[in-house]
Amino acid sequence: MKLWESKAAPDDSDATSCFLIGDIGGTNARFALANPLSPGFSSEMTLKCRDYESADIAINAYLKKIKASQPSVICIAAAGPVVDGNVRFTNNNWNLNVDELQKSFGDARITLLNDFEAVAYSIPYLSPAECSPVGLPAPVDLAKNDFTIAIVGPGTGLGTAGLRKKDGQIIPIIGEGGHVGFAPETQVQMEILTLLRNQFDRVCDERLVSGPGVENIYHALASLRNTHTTKTTTAEIFSLAANNTDPIAQGAIEIFFEVLGQVAGNVVLTLGAFDGVFIGGGIVARKPKLIINSPFRTGFERKGRHRSLMERTPTQVILHPHPGLVGASYYAMHMM
Repeated sequence: MKLWESKAAPDDSDATSCFLIGDIGGTNARFALANPLSPGFSSEMTLKCRDYESADIAINAYLKKIKASQPSVICIAAAGPVVDGNVRFTNNNWNLNVDELQKSFGDARITLLNDFEAVAYSIPYLSPAECSPVGLPAPVDLAKNDFTIAIVGPGTGLGTAGLRKKDGQIIPIIGEGGHVGFAPETQVQMEILTLLRNQFDRVCDERLVSGPGVENIYHALASLRNTHTTKTTTAEIFSLAANNTDPIAQGAIEIFFEVLGQVAGNVVLTLGAFDGVFIGGGIVARKPKLIINSPFRTGFERKGRHRSLMERTPTQVILHPHPGLVGASYYAMHMM
């Protein structure tokens, strides 16, 4: 398992001590207490990152709110690459550093994970009711076989990961796939890319497949149709589309899901993740029915000579509200 872990060792009381876990993204910091004996958590609480100057201040605020003791184990999933015990967030002004956290939390054993590494760890522990199939084929039973799967999640940013099970071992495959360059596949996507290039030095997939990406698509479409728009949030765009009051909003949501399918298909081809793709992130999880009736599978399967492989690959939406905490709790167990 390739990640950063502090060298402080747990003491003999770890089975009954406080195991703090967290999942910190661009907007929210979610904390909970992990079960030290099996994957799971309790006392979950979500704090707004903008309300706290740093992660250690937010953690202490959480511990105070739930009246918990100082933790002996801390496992934090964070939205950014973990490099030498440090995470510099892509969409958050915080900086996470193991050494700095160690100063605040003494002898606690501390681990930093990439946020989608944590989501990847959660997948084998999600029940069928916590995932919703999107189109055909039917999901693979991951409990019975070795597998390679992919996870893609649009939220404040765009996260990607893989998970491979081989001979009873599960191995996460972590990268920054959301920052791969955007490759348009339709004429309107090419026109949107041209406009976005005037706005950004580089247009990666995250510029379209994320909350801000929905807004980018919406305003680009409006420009292409010579329609004036004011600043419109992602939530407002989804609402306008749902109410059938704005054809540009409807078009933007369709393109968002189509490109999400394209990106998910690219991750599958890159990782060989033909046992399935799991779509996470807050945007899709809050509106799971929208993706079923969207062009998602069209974009996903449109892979030329490898269309048949894509048609056989199942896709599912993660319905569990906090899969990153499930995965962090799994890892915290193995820090004992």
